[in-house]
Amino acid sequence: QVQLVESGGGSVQAGGSLTLSCQNSGYDFRTYCMGWFRQGPGKEREGVASINNYGITRYPASMNGRFTISRDNTKNTLYLQMNNLKPEDTAMYYCAIKEGDERCVTSDFRAFPYWGQGTQVTVSS
Repeated sequence: QVQLVESGGGSVQAGGSLTLSCQNSGYDFRTYCMGWFRQGPGKEREGVASINNYGITRYPASMNGRFTISRDNTKNTLYLQMNNLKPEDTAMYYCAIKEGDERCVTSDFRAFPYWGQGTQVTVSS
């Protein structure tokens, strides 16, 4: 059973930083794609970053280089380093995984079948 558990969210002031973690287990995919997504109040879920089993990362252009995705396979943990946070980054942040490393992008959250419960990030001005 695939399990994804996010942590590290919290409240910060604009300009601050946070690192989110996603403890993952229960899958045996030879190839995979993991992603971070977020959903703000009244907004649709949007992709933030992705990484595949080869360590190839991709980011939507809208992220403007402030976020960095990484993983530590020895700890079965996915990370999202967020810098220079802005009030518009306020959202519930989720990690997700799908089998296969092809087209490892976050443009369509519906392509990811497994999700964590989310961790809240609130950025105040």
